[in-house]
Amino acid sequence: MEIHKVLITGITGFVGSHLADYVIENFSKVQIFGLVRWRSPVNNVKHILDKITLLSGDLLDLPSLKSILSEYKPDVVFHLAAQSYVPFSFSSPIATLNTNVIGTCNLLEAVKDLKLTSNYDPTIHICSSSEVYGQVKEDELPIDEETPLRPASPYGVSKVGEDLLGYQYWLSWGIKTLRTRMFTHTGPKRGDVFVVSNFAKQIAAIEAKCQSPVIKVGNLESLRTFFDVRDAVHAYWLLVNRCTPGEVYNIGGVETMTIKEMLDLLLEMSTFKNIVVQTDPDKLRPSDVTLQIPSTEKFHRETRWRPKIKFSKTLEDTLNFWRNHFARESQ
Repeated sequence: MEIHKVLITGITGFVGSHLADYVIENFSKVQIFGLVRWRSPVNNVKHILDKITLLSGDLLDLPSLKSILSEYKPDVVFHLAAQSYVPFSFSSPIATLNTNVIGTCNLLEAVKDLKLTSNYDPTIHICSSSEVYGQVKEDELPIDEETPLRPASPYGVSKVGEDLLGYQYWLSWGIKTLRTRMFTHTGPKRGDVFVVSNFAKQIAAIEAKCQSPVIKVGNLESLRTFFDVRDAVHAYWLLVNRCTPGEVYNIGGVETMTIKEMLDLLLEMSTFKNIVVQTDPDKLRPSDVTLQIPSTEKFHRETRWRPKIKFSKTLEDTLNFWRNHFARESQ
């Protein structure tokens, strides 16, 4: 497929900003539009503001979506915007469901209406999550696309709704949706509420003498398969170019370890060698997902994609991102 214009919802967020970087670096002739709310912070994209076009709108405001799609007619919509913090979904389930389910429905309704009235027919990437699988059983590993959906959080429930809406609009209206269930990914610019970035920030703060040498943690026994966000956005680009509309794909890494093992790797990289690890009850979830090992063979068959960046490099880059943050703060 020849792509001239893309719209990224959530462009100012973690994955959206990395996707914009990837497209700029590799496809300079592709126009990039980003959906933003009036209060969206632009720190993650300030270095590329001259290369992208930010468009004001809101997933919960259907007319704004129809207006943007009607005027700019992107060939591909990467729908990445979401309330993506799992613990927040326990305290604010309605807000999570509104943003992720109703917001996605609004986007698909806008595309459907324009398809029926003006033959506008873009490809829509619906970004679901591995959280839809919830707590799997050991005999179900690795997790493939046929694994039962047992979401263990309101966030997981919202992503099931988003995921199945994408399928339903393909089935009922022929909207060219492609759904991904992304497993644990991280890297520079990740928000500090997420586990790898949170640990890296705490270590960088300790090194900068901005925090006492105690790192606060939650459940360290959860098993995850990690990979780099920069590999993830490459996968997303291959998805819209090579994969089959209406289908769903797991995307994930190949390096599996417990949260404790990940933390130990970060601690080994620290210049401060006497950091105490302390459990913080506030970081424990009411229900947790502790086994996430994906099968990505379906996606590999259609794209030949495999992650290329070693997770040790991801950890190093994330730690250096936060070191640079505290260095700037001290100036």
